[in-house]
Amino acid sequence: MGLRINDTIPDLTVETDQGTFSLHDWIGDSWAILFSHPKDFTPVCTTEFGAVAQLADEWEKRGTKVMGISVDGVEEHKEWKSDIETFAKAKAGFPIIADEDLTVAKAFDMLPADAYLPDGRTPADSATVRVVFIIGPDKQLKLSMTYPMNVGRNFAEVLRALDGLQTAAGEGIATPANWNVGDDVIIPTSVSDADATAKFGDFKTIFPYLRTTKLKA
Repeated sequence: MGLRINDTIPDLTVETDQGTFSLHDWIGDSWAILFSHPKDFTPVCTTEFGAVAQLADEWEKRGTKVMGISVDGVEEHKEWKSDIETFAKAKAGFPIIADEDLTVAKAFDMLPADAYLPDGRTPADSATVRVVFIIGPDKQLKLSMTYPMNVGRNFAEVLRALDGLQTAAGEGIATPANWNVGDDVIIPTSVSDADATAKFGDFKTIFPYLRTTKLKA
């Protein structure tokens, strides 16, 4: 059985280019994003790690820690970061897990239990290790996105999804399609009209099951 939404993530001890961490201790009371890659020194992944580096201030504003995962070793990660920082013109201050034995990739269901890295391997041997995991302070998986090797991840969407998750958790609402901060939100069907008025004030009833409101600033 793979890792599913609202499952508690495994509390693995991981080796990174910045030292050894327990995942649960590293997350602490923060939100966290783990973003995985099949190999260092690959073109799409370099642009993606660069995008994450450029968004350092945005992660911090949202109280969110980020950690990369790649199935190469610590020394390769350190060398690769030089390329990432040159490309991004930003410091890659986040740790990258050295998942050489595939423990993380298998525990997070990115590779099957019998997977191994052959001699002379290519990124294709670990191609499914291209996932974004958003994890809450409760250490539960809130969202995951899986991408193929030839399509770069949209980190504006990762930020938007993180905003939605944090707003939903903090305000007790849901978000509609294409929602961005400041847009109307959805009142859950479990909330009565009277309770919705008491909590949110004015709201719009589109259907009995679809009511929207604007959150107070």
